[in-house]
Amino acid sequence: MVLPSLATLLTSAEQADGWAPIKDLMARLDTPLERLVAGWVGVLVLAVLANIVARHVIVRGMHAVVSRTKTRWDDVLVEHRVFERLSHLAPALVVYLAARVLLDAEDERIYQDYLRRVANVWMILAGARTAHALLDAVVIIGLQRESTRMKPVRSYAQVVQILVWVSAGILSVAVLMQKSPTTLLAGLGAMTAVLLLVFKDTILGFIASIQIEANQMLQVGDWVEMPKYDADGDVTEIGLHTVKIQNWDKTITTIPTHTFMSDSFKNWRGMTESGGRRIKRSLNLDMNSVRFLEEADIDRLRRVQALRPYLESRTTEVARWNEENDVDGASPINGRRLTNLGTFRAYVEAYLHGLEPIREDMTFLVRQLAPASEGIPIEIYVFSGEQRWVQYEAIMGDIFDHLLAVLEQFDLRVFQQPGGADLSELAPLVSAQADSNLR
Repeated sequence: MVLPSLATLLTSAEQADGWAPIKDLMARLDTPLERLVAGWVGVLVLAVLANIVARHVIVRGMHAVVSRTKTRWDDVLVEHRVFERLSHLAPALVVYLAARVLLDAEDERIYQDYLRRVANVWMILAGARTAHALLDAVVIIGLQRESTRMKPVRSYAQVVQILVWVSAGILSVAVLMQKSPTTLLAGLGAMTAVLLLVFKDTILGFIASIQIEANQMLQVGDWVEMPKYDADGDVTEIGLHTVKIQNWDKTITTIPTHTFMSDSFKNWRGMTESGGRRIKRSLNLDMNSVRFLEEADIDRLRRVQALRPYLESRTTEVARWNEENDVDGASPINGRRLTNLGTFRAYVEAYLHGLEPIREDMTFLVRQLAPASEGIPIEIYVFSGEQRWVQYEAIMGDIFDHLLAVLEQFDLRVFQQPGGADLSELAPLVSAQADSNLR
């Protein structure tokens, strides 16, 4: 229905009298060469003028109108450049109409025919690009609604986009060859089996390349991990058939492009763009070293500047609670009391807040995990503003060096499996105990 309407519009425009002054001007030129050059220059100038008017006047006017509205859907259309892509139809229409007028001489008809074919293809591709952007915008608009948020709207839109581009390709070839699209489809059906067999890898790579580019899944310079292929490094090249990854040990892994659509991989680009790199590591503490704090311990730990605010507020809160609930202090298990483990967690939080590289606007967590046979894990889950590998490792090493060194101040011990030195120290004791038992 759209194509007949467009044809009617073009036919009526050609029959209008608006081109009469230009026809009279072309008729005054003496030689065919002058008319040919003037025709080509006229088509080019009119196309440029149409492009300027469409993009810098009409599109900007539409953007100005959209910016004043309160609805969200028209802003999405602007963000996905729907109006800008639609404006590319204007110069194509002008070329189509002007070619008939400016290249109307007998010896210029062949140029007119070729130019009008190009204009038709131009309009088909511009319409396909507009439809592609419009579908992307429709997906974003649809995902804003609760009823469609859980449905695979994007997958449906991608299928329609593929159909749009396939149809545009077939129509473009049909226009250039002046053949019926049904004829092309019939010939294409006969060649499909052979093409799929001979060019299977090329077709898969081509489709994967389009999907990767459209969804921005992969770019040169991205750090990616693909354990299936032992790939862990930077993307150095994205080709039609293969993607090259330089691993951190400087080896090169070559992976088929289409596998990035069929297999899972991790792209670290989000970390780079976020401005933070995660630190997630645990200290395993000996459960036998956990105990309540005595008044002497609290007075000693008050000398630690980072702990003073915590101890002041916490001791006041605990004393008030115990007093309100008439707690019997004769037994340490009555009421609430501070522990060395909880105080150590508070110190770790205060210490990390004081470190400049740690991002406080991102996830910041010091937590106690479930006790296990390896002790009690105290996990640090924060983000460093330094993303470079060497500097990042140095920051993480400095943090845990410090924490391991201060554990003694809290009467806490790190849990570790017995080693050779531990067994060597126990050997004399075991031997002495055995001699004692023999006596």
